[in-house]
Amino acid sequence: MQLDGIEGRVAVVTGGARGIGRCVAETFRDLGARVAVIDLVPDELDGVLSIEGDVADEASVDEAFGEIEARLGPPQLAVLSAGILHKAPVEEHTLADWQRLLDVNLTGPFLCVRRVLGGMRAAGHGRIVIIGSSAGIDGAGAAPPPLPAYAASKAGAMALAKSIAREYAPYGVTVNALAPTLIDTGMLSTLASDFRGAIPVGRYGLPQEVADLAVFLCSDHAAYITGEVVDINGGYLID
Repeated sequence: MQLDGIEGRVAVVTGGARGIGRCVAETFRDLGARVAVIDLVPDELDGVLSIEGDVADEASVDEAFGEIEARLGPPQLAVLSAGILHKAPVEEHTLADWQRLLDVNLTGPFLCVRRVLGGMRAAGHGRIVIIGSSAGIDGAGAAPPPLPAYAASKAGAMALAKSIAREYAPYGVTVNALAPTLIDTGMLSTLASDFRGAIPVGRYGLPQEVADLAVFLCSDHAAYITGEVVDINGGYLID
Protein backbone atom coordinates (compact mmCIF):
# COMPACT_ATOMS: atom_id res chain seq x y z
CA MET A 1 0.00 0.00 0.00
CA GLN A 2 1.33 3.42 -0.95
CA LEU A 3 -0.37 6.42 0.62
CA ASP A 4 0.54 10.09 0.44
CA GLY A 5 0.64 12.15 3.62
CA ILE A 6 1.90 9.50 6.03
CA GLU A 7 5.68 9.44 5.62
CA GLY A 8 7.55 11.61 8.11
CA ARG A 9 4.49 12.56 10.13
CA VAL A 10 4.06 11.80 13.83
CA ALA A 11 1.37 9.18 14.37
CA VAL A 12 -0.06 8.11 17.72
CA VAL A 13 -2.03 4.91 18.28
CA THR A 14 -3.78 4.18 21.56
CA GLY A 15 -4.29 0.56 22.49
CA GLY A 16 -1.48 -0.18 20.09
CA ALA A 17 0.15 -3.12 21.82
CA ARG A 18 -2.16 -5.74 20.32
CA GLY A 19 -5.06 -6.40 17.99
CA ILE A 20 -6.25 -3.70 15.63
CA GLY A 21 -4.14 -1.02 17.28
CA ARG A 22 -0.93 -3.00 16.80
CA CYS A 23 -1.70 -3.48 13.11
CA VAL A 24 -2.35 0.25 12.77
CA ALA A 25 0.97 1.10 14.43
CA GLU A 26 2.90 -1.35 12.24
CA THR A 27 1.20 -0.04 9.09
CA PHE A 28 2.05 3.56 9.96
CA ARG A 29 5.64 2.53 10.65
CA ASP A 30 5.95 0.63 7.38
CA LEU A 31 4.71 3.71 5.50
CA GLY A 32 7.42 5.85 7.07
CA ALA A 33 5.57 7.62 9.87
CA ARG A 34 7.20 8.34 13.22
CA VAL A 35 4.99 6.20 15.42
CA ALA A 36 4.19 6.18 19.13
CA VAL A 37 1.94 3.69 20.87
CA ILE A 38 0.16 4.33 24.17
CA ASP A 39 -1.06 1.24 26.00
CA LEU A 40 -1.82 0.20 29.54
CA VAL A 41 0.51 -2.78 29.04
CA PRO A 42 2.92 -1.70 26.29
CA ASP A 43 4.77 -4.17 24.12
CA GLU A 44 7.99 -3.38 22.30
CA LEU A 45 7.57 -2.92 18.54
CA ASP A 46 10.56 -2.40 16.26
CA GLY A 47 10.77 1.19 15.14
CA VAL A 48 7.91 2.33 17.38
CA LEU A 49 8.00 4.40 20.57
CA SER A 50 6.03 2.42 23.18
CA ILE A 51 4.65 4.33 26.17
CA GLU A 52 2.74 3.08 29.17
CA GLY A 53 -0.42 5.08 29.71
CA ASP A 54 -4.04 4.87 30.79
CA VAL A 55 -6.32 6.68 28.34
CA ALA A 56 -8.98 6.98 31.04
CA ASP A 57 -6.70 9.00 33.31
CA GLU A 58 -6.19 12.67 32.46
CA ALA A 59 -2.77 12.97 34.08
CA SER A 60 -1.54 9.79 32.40
CA VAL A 61 -2.75 11.00 28.99
CA ASP A 62 -1.04 14.35 29.44
CA GLU A 63 2.22 12.70 30.52
CA ALA A 64 2.18 10.24 27.61
CA PHE A 65 1.54 12.90 24.99
CA GLY A 66 4.13 15.15 26.59
CA GLU A 67 6.73 12.42 26.15
CA ILE A 68 5.69 11.89 22.53
CA GLU A 69 5.98 15.62 21.80
CA ALA A 70 9.41 15.76 23.44
CA ARG A 71 10.78 12.75 21.58
CA LEU A 72 8.99 12.82 18.21
CA GLY A 73 7.20 16.13 17.90
CA PRO A 74 3.52 17.13 17.93
CA PRO A 75 1.19 14.36 16.70
CA GLN A 76 -0.36 14.98 13.29
CA LEU A 77 -2.12 11.61 12.95
CA ALA A 78 -4.01 9.80 15.71
CA VAL A 79 -5.89 6.52 15.74
CA LEU A 80 -7.70 5.92 19.01
CA SER A 81 -8.08 2.17 19.33
CA ALA A 82 -7.94 1.53 23.09
CA GLY A 83 -11.09 -0.21 24.23
CA ILE A 84 -12.51 -2.85 26.55
CA LEU A 85 -15.52 -5.17 26.42
CA HIS A 86 -17.89 -6.37 29.14
CA LYS A 87 -20.59 -8.96 28.45
CA ALA A 88 -23.69 -9.08 30.67
CA PRO A 89 -27.41 -8.36 30.62
CA VAL A 90 -28.20 -4.84 31.74
CA GLU A 91 -29.68 -6.04 35.05
CA GLU A 92 -26.36 -7.72 35.86
CA HIS A 93 -24.20 -4.71 35.04
CA THR A 94 -22.77 -3.09 38.13
CA LEU A 95 -22.24 0.64 38.19
CA ALA A 96 -18.51 -0.05 38.32
CA ASP A 97 -18.73 -2.14 35.12
CA TRP A 98 -20.69 0.61 33.40
CA GLN A 99 -18.37 3.37 34.52
CA ARG A 100 -15.17 1.55 33.54
CA LEU A 101 -16.39 0.99 29.97
CA LEU A 102 -17.42 4.63 29.66
CA ASP A 103 -14.07 5.72 31.12
CA VAL A 104 -11.99 3.75 28.61
CA ASN A 105 -14.19 3.68 25.50
CA LEU A 106 -15.63 7.19 25.63
CA THR A 107 -13.73 9.40 28.07
CA GLY A 108 -10.45 7.96 26.72
CA PRO A 109 -10.99 9.26 23.17
CA PHE A 110 -12.21 12.58 24.56
CA LEU A 111 -9.06 13.07 26.64
CA CYS A 112 -6.78 12.08 23.75
CA VAL A 113 -8.42 14.24 21.08
CA ARG A 114 -8.54 17.19 23.45
CA ARG A 115 -4.80 16.77 23.97
CA VAL A 116 -3.87 16.75 20.26
CA LEU A 117 -6.38 19.13 18.68
CA GLY A 118 -4.59 22.34 19.67
CA GLY A 119 -1.40 21.33 17.90
CA MET A 120 -3.27 20.12 14.84
CA ARG A 121 -5.23 23.37 14.62
CA ALA A 122 -2.05 25.41 14.90
CA ALA A 123 -0.39 23.35 12.16
CA GLY A 124 -3.43 23.56 9.90
CA HIS A 125 -3.42 19.79 9.47
CA GLY A 126 -4.55 16.77 11.43
CA ARG A 127 -6.16 13.37 11.05
CA ILE A 128 -8.05 11.58 13.83
CA VAL A 129 -9.75 8.19 13.60
CA ILE A 130 -11.73 6.75 16.52
CA ILE A 131 -12.33 3.00 16.51
CA GLY A 132 -15.99 2.54 17.35
CA SER A 133 -18.17 -0.51 16.74
CA SER A 134 -21.34 -1.52 14.95
CA ALA A 135 -22.63 -2.23 18.47
CA GLY A 136 -22.84 1.54 18.79
CA ILE A 137 -25.22 1.58 15.81
CA ASP A 138 -27.51 -1.40 16.44
CA GLY A 139 -26.92 -1.95 20.16
CA ALA A 140 -25.38 -5.36 19.37
CA GLY A 141 -28.90 -6.73 19.51
CA ALA A 142 -28.22 -9.26 16.77
CA ALA A 143 -25.17 -10.77 18.46
CA PRO A 144 -25.61 -12.15 21.97
CA PRO A 145 -24.37 -11.92 24.68
CA PRO A 146 -25.84 -8.50 25.61
CA LEU A 147 -23.39 -5.60 25.49
CA PRO A 148 -25.29 -2.58 26.88
CA ALA A 149 -22.37 -0.60 28.32
CA TYR A 150 -20.09 -1.43 25.40
CA ALA A 151 -22.75 -0.40 22.87
CA ALA A 152 -23.48 2.85 24.68
CA SER A 153 -19.81 3.75 25.04
CA LYS A 154 -19.06 3.11 21.36
CA ALA A 155 -22.12 5.06 20.23
CA GLY A 156 -20.88 7.98 22.29
CA ALA A 157 -17.37 7.76 20.84
CA MET A 158 -18.69 7.80 17.28
CA ALA A 159 -20.95 10.77 18.02
CA LEU A 160 -17.93 12.52 19.54
CA ALA A 161 -16.07 12.06 16.25
CA LYS A 162 -18.94 13.66 14.31
CA SER A 163 -19.11 16.65 16.64
CA ILE A 164 -15.37 17.34 16.59
CA ALA A 165 -15.28 16.90 12.80
CA ARG A 166 -17.73 19.75 12.30
CA GLU A 167 -15.92 22.02 14.76
CA TYR A 168 -12.40 21.47 13.40
CA ALA A 169 -12.95 21.08 9.65
CA PRO A 170 -12.11 24.78 9.05
CA TYR A 171 -8.65 24.15 10.54
CA GLY A 172 -7.62 21.34 8.20
CA VAL A 173 -8.39 18.60 10.73
CA THR A 174 -10.51 15.61 9.73
CA VAL A 175 -12.14 13.33 12.28
CA ASN A 176 -13.77 10.03 11.39
CA ALA A 177 -14.79 6.82 13.13
CA LEU A 178 -14.83 3.18 12.13
CA ALA A 179 -17.59 0.76 13.06
CA PRO A 180 -16.03 -2.71 12.77
CA THR A 181 -17.90 -5.89 13.55
CA LEU A 182 -16.58 -9.35 14.39
CA ILE A 183 -12.89 -8.77 13.77
CA ASP A 184 -10.62 -11.70 14.59
CA THR A 185 -8.88 -10.32 17.67
CA GLY A 186 -8.50 -11.36 21.28
CA MET A 187 -11.69 -9.47 22.12
CA LEU A 188 -13.69 -11.59 19.68
CA SER A 189 -12.37 -14.77 21.28
CA THR A 190 -14.24 -13.87 24.49
CA LEU A 191 -17.60 -14.43 22.75
CA ALA A 192 -18.97 -17.93 23.26
CA SER A 193 -20.69 -18.38 19.89
CA ASP A 194 -19.45 -18.58 16.31
CA PHE A 195 -21.04 -15.84 14.21
CA ARG A 196 -19.41 -16.51 10.85
CA GLY A 197 -22.65 -17.92 9.48
CA ALA A 198 -24.29 -14.53 10.03
CA ILE A 199 -21.69 -12.65 7.96
CA PRO A 200 -22.51 -12.43 4.24
CA VAL A 201 -18.86 -12.70 3.18
CA GLY A 202 -18.57 -15.86 5.30
CA ARG A 203 -15.63 -15.01 7.54
CA TYR A 204 -14.44 -12.78 10.35
CA GLY A 205 -12.63 -9.58 9.50
CA LEU A 206 -8.87 -9.28 9.87
CA PRO A 207 -7.22 -6.65 12.08
CA GLN A 208 -5.09 -5.61 9.10
CA GLU A 209 -8.21 -4.83 7.07
CA VAL A 210 -9.36 -2.39 9.76
CA ALA A 211 -5.85 -0.96 10.06
CA ASP A 212 -5.62 -0.33 6.32
CA LEU A 213 -8.88 1.62 6.39
CA ALA A 214 -7.87 3.64 9.44
CA VAL A 215 -4.52 4.58 7.90
CA PHE A 216 -6.20 5.48 4.59
CA LEU A 217 -8.44 7.93 6.48
CA CYS A 218 -5.26 9.49 7.90
CA SER A 219 -3.74 9.99 4.46
CA ASP A 220 -3.96 12.88 2.03
CA HIS A 221 -6.23 10.74 -0.16
CA ALA A 222 -9.00 11.10 2.46
CA ALA A 223 -8.73 14.87 2.91
CA TYR A 224 -12.35 15.37 1.80
CA ILE A 225 -13.75 12.76 4.20
CA THR A 226 -14.71 13.94 7.68
CA GLY A 227 -17.49 13.31 10.18
CA GLU A 228 -18.11 9.82 8.83
CA VAL A 229 -18.73 6.55 10.63
CA VAL A 230 -17.43 3.94 8.20
CA ASP A 231 -18.75 0.38 8.47
CA ILE A 232 -16.33 -2.50 8.07
CA ASN A 233 -18.22 -5.69 8.78
CA GLY A 234 -18.44 -8.04 5.79
CA GLY A 235 -22.10 -7.13 5.32
CA TYR A 236 -23.09 -8.14 8.87
CA LEU A 237 -24.78 -4.77 9.41
CA ILE A 238 -25.94 -2.88 6.33
CA ASP A 239 -27.47 0.43 7.32
